[in-house]
Order: sequence, then C-alpha cells, then structure tokens
Amino acid sequence: MTATTTPYAGLTAPSTARRLLTAPTAGPLAALLIACVFFSFSTDQFLTGGNFSLIVQQVMVVGTLAIGQTLIILTAGIDLSCGAVMAFGSIMMARMAAEGTLPPLLAIGLGLLVCAGFGLLNGVLTEKIPLPPFIVTLGMLNVAFALTHIYSKEQTVTELPGPLTALGGTFPLGHTDITYGSLVTIALFLLFAYALSGTGWGRHVYALGNSVEAARLNGVRTSRLTIGVYTVAGLLYGVAALLLVSRTGVGDPQAGQTDNLDSITAVVIGGTSLFGGRGSVLGTFIGVLIVGVFRNGLQLMGVASIYQTLITGVLVILAVTVDQISRKKAR
Repeated sequence: MTATTTPYAGLTAPSTARRLLTAPTAGPLAALLIACVFFSFSTDQFLTGGNFSLIVQQVMVVGTLAIGQTLIILTAGIDLSCGAVMAFGSIMMARMAAEGTLPPLLAIGLGLLVCAGFGLLNGVLTEKIPLPPFIVTLGMLNVAFALTHIYSKEQTVTELPGPLTALGGTFPLGHTDITYGSLVTIALFLLFAYALSGTGWGRHVYALGNSVEAARLNGVRTSRLTIGVYTVAGLLYGVAALLLVSRTGVGDPQAGQTDNLDSITAVVIGGTSLFGGRGSVLGTFIGVLIVGVFRNGLQLMGVASIYQTLITGVLVILAVTVDQISRKKAR
C-alpha cells in the first residue's frame, strides 16, 4: 500500500519560522534590535552593562504603568489617569511615612489601596453608568492631579524612611549594578504575561476586547471582568508609585504628568491594538525598551530632547498605521 498525499499536506500548519515572523511582537523586536545595533555604532557608551541597567531603571516606572495600560487596552478601553493616580499614590506614601502619620509599610499599603480604589472607580463608572473610558479616565486624571497638589500643598516630600527607598537600592551583577526595582518590574511583566497567556482570566480579557457581546454569550461576566481589570491596573499604578519614590528618593507632586501618554506609547509601539483583543504584555515590554533605548541612545549622541519627542511621536504613528493595515488584511 502506498501512502497518499493531498495538495495541501504541507500547508496544514505554518512553520515555526513563519509563526515567529508573523507574530505581533516580531516587528517591535526587530525595531529594538536595529536600534541597539545603530546606537552601538553611534556611541561607545551605549553597549555597556551599566548603560543597559540605566535604561531599565529609566523605564521601570512607565513600564509598570504600561502593564496596567495593556490590560485595559486589551479590553478596548483606555486609561488617561494612570500617571496622575501614580503621582497621588506616591505623595500619599511619602508624606504619611515622612511625617510619621503611619508606619512606612502601612503608608505603602494605604497608597496601593488608594490607587486600586481609583482603578475600581474608573471601572464602575465605565461599566455601571456606563460612560466611555476616555471620558471617565480624563475626568479622573484631573481629580487625581488636583488631589495631589491639594494634599501635598505644592511641596516636595523629602527625608523618606528606608522602606520607601529600598527598591532604589542596588546589588552587583558582574560589573553592573542592578536595582531591586528593576527586578520588580521584570517580575511583574513575567507574572502578567503568564496571566494573559496561561489562565482562563487572560483568555476572557482577550475575548472581552474582541467582542463584549460574544464574550457575554459565552458565559463571561463582562461587567465584573472589566471592573476587575481596571482595579488590577490601579494596583499596578500603586506599585509604580512606590518604584517612583524609591528611584527619586522624594515625593514629587509634579511627577507623572506625561507618563499616561508614555505608557500608551509603549503599549502601541509594542504591537497591542488600540481596538482591543490583540497584543501582549511581552510586546509592551519590548515597546517600553524601544522608547528607553531611543531616548538613551539619542541622549548619548547629544541630540536635543525635543527631537527625541519627535521621533517617539513618529514611532507611535507608524505603529498605529501598521495595526490598521493588519486589521484590514485580516478582514
């Protein structure tokens, strides 16, 4: 008996190489590698362990915000309040601990809960009234911004106790100093990468972003899931607040004013669709590194910061354009 073949025998599944090349993270990863090669030849200081450690330190706060932003954008939402919520959380932690109102660990815990509360309120207003996420979080941005300046009395909080700055400490790895905060950010990326790809909760988040009605008909409690996603994102903003305080060593009421846009930038450059249902935390991690590498490399080359902003804007437009083209081809 001879084996029979069909005309499509070799086309039943894409090859591993093809899957890798067509993965949503392939483009951002290629852009990151090209940027690293370019800056390696452009400046001798770029390709060093100390500089790479510095890049991670510079992006760990926005990176943590971007994890929460990724979760929300995957549900076809948006959060414009993340930077302001983080700033309020950081001021609460810093002032309560510095003034002795609460022990440092309790001050940190309360700051995390307050940030999670902002996320919960965003989710409830989005789902229960309902209001568009853009409008809700735009309003919450102003609320958190105002509360930050009222509570801080426009004053920077200094002389913070050790627990608030502990994550800013370093340990040696070879000839490079690594901050504990960088490890926290990387651990969070790994945790949520697994949560989205390896749990039922993650599959429901993607389903919600693809079609709320389809997810509901398949038994997903869409309202509760959306509120939960915004609450988890708020908690992540609280962690970002602690990382911010630990890195700067102060509670700054002026902090975080552009971090909401920076977090969205990282998510979009990392390949997550603004229309929901497509993307990954891994892609966001690559997007964060792209932003960090470009800003660091251009700074080492002596390029003015305004041109760094210009290039970042171009990258965002290109990323959204690619997303739109790929969506049209998928139809």
